[in-house]
Amino acid sequence: MKEEISLIVVLLLLFFADLFMSPDAHKNDGKARLNTLLPILLLTIHTIINILPGKAIDAFGGMYHYVPMQTIVKTILNIGTLIVFLMSHEWMKREDTSFKQGEFYVLTLSTLFGMYLMISAGHFLMFFIGLETASVPLAALIAFDKYRHHSAEAGAKFILTALFSSALLLFGLSMIYGSTGTLYFDDLPAHIDGNPLQIMAFVFFFSGMAFKLSLVPFHLWTADVYEGAPSAVTAYLSVVSKGSAAFVLLTILIKVFAPIISDWQEIIYWITIASITIANLFAVRQLNLKRLMAFSSISQAGYIMLGVIGGTAQGMTALVYYILVYAVANLGVFTVITIVALRSHKFTLEEYAGLYQTNPKIAFVMTLSLFSLAGIPPFAGFFSKFFIFTAAFQAGFHLLVFIALVNTVISLYYYLLIVKAMYITPSEHPIPTFQSDRCTQWGLALCTLGIIGLGLASIVYQTIDQFSFGI
Repeated sequence: MKEEISLIVVLLLLFFADLFMSPDAHKNDGKARLNTLLPILLLTIHTIINILPGKAIDAFGGMYHYVPMQTIVKTILNIGTLIVFLMSHEWMKREDTSFKQGEFYVLTLSTLFGMYLMISAGHFLMFFIGLETASVPLAALIAFDKYRHHSAEAGAKFILTALFSSALLLFGLSMIYGSTGTLYFDDLPAHIDGNPLQIMAFVFFFSGMAFKLSLVPFHLWTADVYEGAPSAVTAYLSVVSKGSAAFVLLTILIKVFAPIISDWQEIIYWITIASITIANLFAVRQLNLKRLMAFSSISQAGYIMLGVIGGTAQGMTALVYYILVYAVANLGVFTVITIVALRSHKFTLEEYAGLYQTNPKIAFVMTLSLFSLAGIPPFAGFFSKFFIFTAAFQAGFHLLVFIALVNTVISLYYYLLIVKAMYITPSEHPIPTFQSDRCTQWGLALCTLGIIGLGLASIVYQTIDQFSFGI
């Protein structure tokens, strides 16, 4: 519970700092700089003091259930949020956003707090409260540039999708309660016998979670929302939100729905194949980088499900490690997209032509990130895919792993399209040379360090594996 208390303290400090700041403070360079650096500093301190796992505890009559593995996941979410804050630093200093810096940071951390509650839930009521606490501020973040038509439209689409998915999920939970008489995770397995009502309840519950994860066929909102939202928010949505939802889904499947494992494995089997294959085929056709990365994130969610489908501790370890590696690689891509968009307002493959000639360092980080997402050795993405494929293979899903491998080759094609545009395709009007600010450079450095270091540092995987047996 120390993570939640610490985050609330950070939230309150930022809230009151913004509340009592003078209306013209954003026009003062010194005060504006302090207002953007304070959230980064506080979140860094929060991450450091909560990095070591504590002892397992139950609180609020078992509605809150903490185990050490959750600290690792929350730390990953903290690091992802910190990189998002670093990449958004320059965006927050712009004239049209500087006066609402406080809103951005408070909304983002409110969403993170909701994810904390989801992760540590021991009861479906606590889980649902956390889910909605995360979803409502996220909708506001997506529509943050409300005077841009695309951002407002993306916010409206996300709200409608979130409402529908929450309704499906809540309907499933009501069926679970009606057939078992309890919503406590520890008590439910004894009451689940696989009757038709409970299978239907699971289908509704999983459908609601599949919307959050952008799994096919619940993915139709993803490309429009990713394209319309501010780039920093898109990065947060694709990494932090998706990562927390995937971990919570696997936890609930293992703890609650273990008695019907054969039923949900069959459902997830076909959903995974559809998500990986359809997303990759659509990604090949995209010209806008944000839309391309939207379909990339759908396919990555399919790969994440390879860690879910086995329902094993090895799958949990592989899933958490995959989320960590995916986070730094995807955030590396979106940091480049964000800074290029701020300086040149360019988003398409054609417009990225010749980027290496004018901004070689930015192009290099983009290339490393894309290679990691594609799973090319020796980058961390190769090891994360190896571990998650191994977990699914050892669980007996040999054909599924083969299909995933084939799709990995397909994904390499559209990732290399971006690399080709940056390094080979000539351009008469390339993106001009620019110097990114210090915070953006730190964000890119963290992503680069993660992409190279996480694959070589076996202690990271071993640490995750150490705590994966106690969820």
